[in-house]
Amino acid sequence: MASRGVVLPLLRRELHTTRTRLNRAAPSLSTVANSVRNSRAASTRCSVRHTALFAQKRVLGQTRAFSQSLSRTFADENSHFDPRQIERESDEVDVCIVGGGPAGLAAAIRLKQLANEAGNEEFRVILLEKAGELGAHILSGNVLQPTAMNELLPDWLAEDNPSRFEGATPAREDKMRFLTQNASFPIPAPPQMNNHGNYIVSLNELTKWLGERAEELGVEIYPGFAASEVVYDTDGSVLGVATNDLGIGRDGKPKDNFERGMEFHARVTLLAEGCHGSLTKQVIKKYDLRRDSQPQTYGIGLKEVWEIQPEKFKSGEIVHSMGYPLPSNTYGGAWMYHFGENLVSVGLVVGLDYPNPWLSPYGEFQKLKHHPLFKEVLTGGKCISYGARALNEGGFQSIPKCAFPGGALIGDTAGFLNVPKIKGTHTAMKSGMLAAEATFSALQNNNDGTVFLYDYEDALRKSSIWKELYEVRNMRPSFSTRLGLYGGVIYSGLEAFLFRGKMPWTLKHHGTDAAATKPASECEKIEYPKPDGEISFDILTSVSRTGTNHEEDQPVHLQVADWDKHTDVAWPKYKGVENRFCPAGVYEYVEDPSKEHGVRFQINAQNCIHCKTCDIKVPTQDINWQTPQGGEGPKYFKT
Repeated sequence: MASRGVVLPLLRRELHTTRTRLNRAAPSLSTVANSVRNSRAASTRCSVRHTALFAQKRVLGQTRAFSQSLSRTFADENSHFDPRQIERESDEVDVCIVGGGPAGLAAAIRLKQLANEAGNEEFRVILLEKAGELGAHILSGNVLQPTAMNELLPDWLAEDNPSRFEGATPAREDKMRFLTQNASFPIPAPPQMNNHGNYIVSLNELTKWLGERAEELGVEIYPGFAASEVVYDTDGSVLGVATNDLGIGRDGKPKDNFERGMEFHARVTLLAEGCHGSLTKQVIKKYDLRRDSQPQTYGIGLKEVWEIQPEKFKSGEIVHSMGYPLPSNTYGGAWMYHFGENLVSVGLVVGLDYPNPWLSPYGEFQKLKHHPLFKEVLTGGKCISYGARALNEGGFQSIPKCAFPGGALIGDTAGFLNVPKIKGTHTAMKSGMLAAEATFSALQNNNDGTVFLYDYEDALRKSSIWKELYEVRNMRPSFSTRLGLYGGVIYSGLEAFLFRGKMPWTLKHHGTDAAATKPASECEKIEYPKPDGEISFDILTSVSRTGTNHEEDQPVHLQVADWDKHTDVAWPKYKGVENRFCPAGVYEYVEDPSKEHGVRFQINAQNCIHCKTCDIKVPTQDINWQTPQGGEGPKYFKT
């Protein structure tokens, strides 16, 4: 094992002095899109992943290409290359945080605040982020309730703070509308949606700012390090995580630039991966953390940022809507926020428990923008950014056990989004702060053995997070009962204004979102209008605005064991649902007369924007989203 003194200088040098830029164009949906791909401006990413072992060899002048003899040396019994035969370099830290979003950064900041206040500046907190830079994978509405931010960094907006965050637009007028195809009707907004004292922000920009504050305190942040594996100790507790290997070709064989991943061993590991994290899935399954909770349910949020004409801009205006364009059996709603300098955030959330496999959330979003409420604002403007992300909608009923031997779940990976309030940043950050305080306390009292964060579980139940999620626990599931859309609206209104969570019952969720999907033959086919290129756009144009890119010659990170078997099960029953639920054109069925069903299943992994919808919604539940190489994926702007 490499010592701390050896590994950290090497890591820092790799991150700060040996960065290289790789120009890669965003890939396309099939051959039709090749010309689109070639015409795009190439996006860039940092190659920041090098293990200390290989870095050390470079220092000594011993670096050489990964040889075929080495490939044979580390082959399994079938002569297939097995990287697990190569020992990984490792580093030991106090706390390892996986995920550089609001929850992970809040936890990191709070840990270093506590350590520095205690005079323990050597207390090591590292944060691993799969994106090439902090904020690049962050997407949200976002109207920020500042309670957690005010507690963590009280001077974050102070005029006398030279490092203050300058991207916050005070919320002003609130509007709630029910939409029909061509009209909108004012309806009362529930008190949870009162935005007095809140701020409209780009969470992408706020995350970058939080990262700067964390580094000032001494947090070691490593973007481009994709944690792909949980490392367990001999007693079954979590010992830490490992980053994925680099330089493996699409065929699974090592390339000349092969580098083994690195292990980070920590006394406590905090998973802050966001919604439906890949390591979180493993930990929940291993420790049966959902044994006392209901299944998580999800939505997908699609967002664009527009620069609009100055005369149409109303700084701080917040508009929410429900109804059109979604069918009455589909939960969801839209937003439009005016922020910054003539910028508008516009988006649509679609509950992933929708039954009709012909429905396309992306298609519904493009239809939405042609409604007069939105079109009047967007006409004459310019779309400058696009993105999509899955989000938790299960609420109180779906919160799992959050502590496990050696670590904890924090933020949206645990599911603290308040759906009726349409906010989760404040709860995510607060959970990270609670976990940090429990972690620091536990580590002061336990020098040896496995740490279990009992205090974190207790603190959650006593916190504002628990209280506000309990009060609204019945609102989202009421829409999935026999009450339907309109009954759900009425019941939710009673909960919001009258009951306030005090009723003795707790409504249950229907089951998983994948299981809610009906066969295509039982549902009405939906034909979406052709985009006009001004208000609505084809999916490839939108993907080009995400800045996404992946190395093409690597194993597909959207893992399907057998593509032909998947087609045999999914195509006859669901007729290409994957192509419609994906907001980035990753999946398609290509005509192929040589195949039994006349189509061939194809995965365009290079287009992936890491929304995780496929892993959640596919009815066959045979798509496993895994992290690709570190530094890849979208590079969001102003999202």
